[in-house]
Amino acid sequence: MNNVREFLSAALDEVPVRGFRHLPADPSGDALVLTHGAGANCNAPLLVALADAFCDSGWTVLRCDLPFRQSRPHGPPPRGSADRDQQGLKAALASMRQQTSDRVFLGGHSYGGRQASMLAAAEPGLVDRLLLLSYPLHPPRRPDEPRTTHFPRLETPAMFVHGTRDPFGSIDEMTAALKLIPSRTELLPITPAGHELLTKQNRHNLPMSIVRAFRSFTS
Repeated sequence: MNNVREFLSAALDEVPVRGFRHLPADPSGDALVLTHGAGANCNAPLLVALADAFCDSGWTVLRCDLPFRQSRPHGPPPRGSADRDQQGLKAALASMRQQTSDRVFLGGHSYGGRQASMLAAAEPGLVDRLLLLSYPLHPPRRPDEPRTTHFPRLETPAMFVHGTRDPFGSIDEMTAALKLIPSRTELLPITPAGHELLTKQNRHNLPMSIVRAFRSFTS
């Protein structure tokens, strides 16, 4: 049976890492760090479901709270928190690197995925692959404010999972935006999901569908 344990690391020279580590019964050696969106925390249903599913497939998973969420239990990230949130993800990756000599992947939902992609663009080679869930391509109803400035510098292969009813970007908009990325990309549309991806209708099948797609992407 898989083990879920509370995780806390607070090295003096690093941003604290707080979350839950999922330990597989039969580990493959691969590891995944997962983080949440702007209005959630690491206990978001999507993250818990995905962590369980990846763990069932043999991966060690750390779902963690971004630094802004560690500082405030509710509300969106304050202005200027992006750099520290990215450093929090870097610290989480470092903690996972200490536990495996195999591949380490980084994933996040919405704001968390955006920070993951920005970190990977700034530090090529830091992670092996990205899993970006509901990437917030632009604010709802404001397509003239794209969040793609770093895409041309993103050298890490990335899989995007996106709902067909996501107000933060349509499938057509996502398809066009991914052409800005020089590395390998893949887009997995989820019908008829919105920004949260997980629904009453797909909650039993979606996690393993994402696991299968991402495992294929990383093979």
